[in-house]
Amino acid sequence: MATILLIEDEIHIAKGIILNLELKGHKVISCSDGISGIKAFHDNEVDLLILDLMLPGMSGEKILENVRAKSEKFPVLVLSAKDESASKINCFNLGTDDYLSKPFNLEEFLLRVERLLKRSSWTPDAESDVLKEVYHFRDCWIDFKNFKASGVNGEIELTEQETRLLELFVKNRGEVLKRSEMLLHIGYAENSETRTLDNYIVRFRKYFEQNPKNPELFKSVRSVGYIFENEENE
Repeated sequence: MATILLIEDEIHIAKGIILNLELKGHKVISCSDGISGIKAFHDNEVDLLILDLMLPGMSGEKILENVRAKSEKFPVLVLSAKDESASKINCFNLGTDDYLSKPFNLEEFLLRVERLLKRSSWTPDAESDVLKEVYHFRDCWIDFKNFKASGVNGEIELTEQETRLLELFVKNRGEVLKRSEMLLHIGYAENSETRTLDNYIVRFRKYFEQNPKNPELFKSVRSVGYIFENEENE
């Protein structure tokens, strides 16, 4: 069972979320404004924050900044009626782990919650093995803190978006990542018809694969997405 903090001012939405999370066996602490919400975050041991953006007292963006000042890795899921790309990109830049636009599909919401809880349930030792500041694999490494890497052709200066995607791959190594999930992670709508994601994968293969045309690390999963497989570090 996890303890989840919900900061949501729309009562009917909050009631539905609380009911479904409790049916999953979780404990929910619910607040309807930003001030009481941030106080609850600091006063309680919680495993996940579900955060609305448009709140009385303190905006969701301010709360997100406050949370990230305390912890860079605490899992946060933003819920918002703001469906514009600019809002999503801003929240991802502020450090949210996931973003779901209202109205949302309940099943999808619950899947996202469970995925974030799975990440937060890692022990410190297990997490440090998977996501060190510098992650080593094959003859390569990625420095997440300083946006640098070393690949098959030497050192690379990474962009922030490249670093975010690589971090997502490493956190979920051996698991298939859906295109929609990866697009959301870098601030695009989940149904975007953009080639941006595919272009990043092409870059990663050039950076880290011995043979980019026959990848062993960054593999495509037809009609689903991509997977990062690094067997020697399992």
